[in-house]
Amino acid sequence: MNLLTTILLITTALSLILAAVSFWLPLMNPDPEKLSPYECGFDPLGSARLPFSLRFFLVAILFLLFDLEIALLLPLPWGIQLTFPTITFMWASLVLVLLTLGLVYEWIQGGLEWAE
Repeated sequence: MNLLTTILLITTALSLILAAVSFWLPLMNPDPEKLSPYECGFDPLGSARLPFSLRFFLVAILFLLFDLEIALLLPLPWGIQLTFPTITFMWASLVLVLLTLGLVYEWIQGGLEWAE
């Protein structure tokens, strides 16, 4: 057998063994204490499955959007070493302008207000 076949067999066998162990190792009869929601020792006051407001998801999406913007713009100081740094800065500025216009539009439409 060649090296690739050996590595493939080892990884497949290891994956199957680990999957089988993780399936049979835990106890299959959980007790009521493990199934109850954790609320700092107090009895649960209500359902643990209350629906979230869509505002939380909006804030999370906006956070991710601007967090990705920062991650995309962090390499810009090294853009000076490129052959045409002005094109790089132009594209980065275009991304910033588009995201800022989207934020302003969302703000004007009232999507960022918590109170109805």
